[in-house]
Amino acid sequence: MNIFFKILLLIFLILKTSNSFSEENKIKIGILAPLSGENAELGQQIVNSIRMALIEISDNKIEVYPKDTKSDPNITLRSAKNLEQLGVSLVIGPVFHKNLLYLNEVENITFLSLTNKTLDLPKNVISSGINATSQLNTIKKFLELNKIKKSIFLVPNRNYDLEVEKGIKKSKLKFFKQYYYDIEPTKLTKQIEEITNYEIRKQNLLDEILRIENSDRPNKDREVEKLKKKYTLGSLPFDSVIIADFDESLKSVITSLLYTDVSPKEKYIITFNQWFDESLLKETSAQPIYYPSINKKNLDDFISKFSSKFNYKPNHISLLSYDLIGLIYYLSLKNNLLEINKSFKTKNTFKGKIGIFEIKDNKINHQLNFYEINKGELKEIFWFFWMQ
Repeated sequence: MNIFFKILLLIFLILKTSNSFSEENKIKIGILAPLSGENAELGQQIVNSIRMALIEISDNKIEVYPKDTKSDPNITLRSAKNLEQLGVSLVIGPVFHKNLLYLNEVENITFLSLTNKTLDLPKNVISSGINATSQLNTIKKFLELNKIKKSIFLVPNRNYDLEVEKGIKKSKLKFFKQYYYDIEPTKLTKQIEEITNYEIRKQNLLDEILRIENSDRPNKDREVEKLKKKYTLGSLPFDSVIIADFDESLKSVITSLLYTDVSPKEKYIITFNQWFDESLLKETSAQPIYYPSINKKNLDDFISKFSSKFNYKPNHISLLSYDLIGLIYYLSLKNNLLEINKSFKTKNTFKGKIGIFEIKDNKINHQLNFYEINKGELKEIFWFFWMQ
């Protein structure tokens, strides 16, 4: 054979072997997100966040394969099976808990779901959202630091009350009393009145005014005038109120507490992660308010980069997917794909943009920061990892 053709053949074999080795070492990551339907905007944000992470990583080792779920469990299953046929064994998504329903049928894939719900998870699904346990662990730390001994826990009659119950059990949070309330405003106010003994405290005030008016005390007019500026009389048997609610429903609860003369300046008002809801900054009469959340500076940096690249502001869920790609790449530097999958099924602790998080029992528990809203401003009280 001509030496020239021998050299060409040798080069061809080397390139073929090199390409084959390169393909074998690529990490295929599936994405299950709602790319059409009512949640398509969120799905596209997730895909864009992952693309942004890959650009920053600047390593073609990772290949992503987006598939549509249409927020439907059956379509999610079909897309998952398509990913399995492509040789994918690790998937970011789905977003919603309801779409996990049939994923136990795809045993060869580990799903890093973006849901924060942890009940009834298939064995091959890991919940990566900010779950109730993570939030209650941080609230517990705040209570301990401030020596708050008597808390009442208010939980709405919604479909996540069992998640809250599980979080209470896992965090071993102790509280004075727990109440479930109706989210309908009229019923809610009545329930808060009963919880805070409002009518009794109101009557105490009227009785005290009458008693002083009928007395021979020399300064009774001044005392009565002072009492008439109050709304109730009598102490409350708790130091803080923990409210497992969000958005307008949360505001309704706080408004009912204010109506029943429970002052945030005298009793701690603590709630769940509000994702830095700016509307709460305007509720000055309801402040101070306390809640756990992720690292705000990192979130702001992510939003700024995303907005600059795609010309719109992302949902906070996008940061979860961005963080997960970074974590997968970090693990890939030291492990093969099989070992990466195992890393998500054994106890591990990692650091991401959201903060420190621990993988355990098919869920990711986040070590969150703690924030105070007071006088219209947001202030970081502590960050959990530093407090360990």
